[in-house]
Amino acid sequence: MIVVTIMGIIASIAIPNLLASRRAANEGSALQSLRAISSCEATYLHTEGNGNYTDLPGLGAKTLTDSLLSSGSKSGYTFVVNAVSGASAQYWAYAVPITTSGVGQTGTRRFGITEDAVIRGDATLSAPPDEAAVKAMKPLGN
Repeated sequence: MIVVTIMGIIASIAIPNLLASRRAANEGSALQSLRAISSCEATYLHTEGNGNYTDLPGLGAKTLTDSLLSSGSKSGYTFVVNAVSGASAQYWAYAVPITTSGVGQTGTRRFGITEDAVIRGDATLSAPPDEAAVKAMKPLGN
């Protein structure tokens, strides 16, 4: 009985730390994926895009991103890229956690990036509605 109690105490300490480590790893992966998206968008703009950006499936179709990222979901985050064509081509992308609460929470922050290549983030867990909302997020230590 004492051994079971000790194991219960150890589990109650270890499991929250394990879950926090998983969330931190998911957030790190999301940041790196946004950096990759930014690089891929710059490549697309100057090679295939004829002065325009593309969305995430478009990057995947040109094999600029891996198939997992171009599917829109990776490491507990959902990724979306919105491209705006025209005289002043723009794009804005964001990553939001798939599960936003509970024990299985996959992240505690959302992240965004635009054509200025500055990664931004905040603790709001909903998708930003437009590029202005992404630019309103706090810049992270790029």
